[in-house]
Amino acid sequence: MNTIPSPDPAAEAALSSKVVGDVERLNERLGEAKKVISRIIFGQTKVIDETLITLLAGGHALLIGVPGLAKTRLVQTLGVVFGVDCKRVQFTPDLMPADILGSEVLEEADTGARSFRFIKGPVFCQLLMADEINRASPRTQSALLQAMQEHRVSIAGLYHDLPRPFHVLATQNPLEQEGTYPLPEAQLDRFLMQIDVGYPDLDAERRMLLATTGVQEDRPEAVFDADQLMAAQTLVRHIPVGDAVVNAILGLVRAGRPEDSRLDCVRRHVAWGPGPRAAQALMLAVRARALLDGRLAPSVDDVAALAHPVLQHRMALGFAARAEGITIGGIIGELLATLG
Repeated sequence: MNTIPSPDPAAEAALSSKVVGDVERLNERLGEAKKVISRIIFGQTKVIDETLITLLAGGHALLIGVPGLAKTRLVQTLGVVFGVDCKRVQFTPDLMPADILGSEVLEEADTGARSFRFIKGPVFCQLLMADEINRASPRTQSALLQAMQEHRVSIAGLYHDLPRPFHVLATQNPLEQEGTYPLPEAQLDRFLMQIDVGYPDLDAERRMLLATTGVQEDRPEAVFDADQLMAAQTLVRHIPVGDAVVNAILGLVRAGRPEDSRLDCVRRHVAWGPGPRAAQALMLAVRARALLDGRLAPSVDDVAALAHPVLQHRMALGFAARAEGITIGGIIGELLATLG
């Protein structure tokens, strides 16, 4: 790729002085949050940044990594740092939708009158950790579809609103696939990002050993509260986006669809490509990344940096492509090369 252009000056000029001040103050607070998280989670700077971008964009994230990489601890730490009500559900094959959403029970009053009362399930929180989400049956996985998209659930024909903000951070183990159920495409599309969690480097693992095997460990403290997180999410939507960035997002997403793409590798190897929700996710994510970096407008560089986590779970290869060893990452790399 060629040199990435700087943010659009016209887009930056569109910001009011109040928004500029809000961005600067929020950037300072986000810096504090990252420091607190980094004391607990070692050597996962990129993962932390992508998770923060997801929360700032108001979305959900799918964390994929082998056991022991602090995925659970990251979610618990985020719950404390952002001051939100956090609950955890361990997904298992025998988990039922009512175990997540809640159910109605028949109660009898002292007068003998009977009525149904709705008992809320763990989904009624602000940060839900869906641990090993692919171990539950498709029926149970689909219980989260409406909650993730509409922030409400329907029980016995009645709607129940979820608390605000509402985020799902799901984890998945890529190694052991026996007894698991692949997430359906409709559910994958509702995750703003798929975040791949890798091993820490040598220095980070050394620091982790020293910090976590002693008598006392660091504990996270709150930097935000729920209202401040929602205010940050609103501010993200005020970040202006220049025409160059909008065109880059549209070009990237549309080029990933076999029906529209001019790339031979996409037409030959991709079974289905990213839909409009992918473009929406990328638009919000680049705004959030710019804000996290203290910039007043995103650049095409942000689009390139977030293309993999936003698109990789929204595309699928054909059978022949998988047999030939083609990967989605390679296809996205070809798409990025078209950005110039």
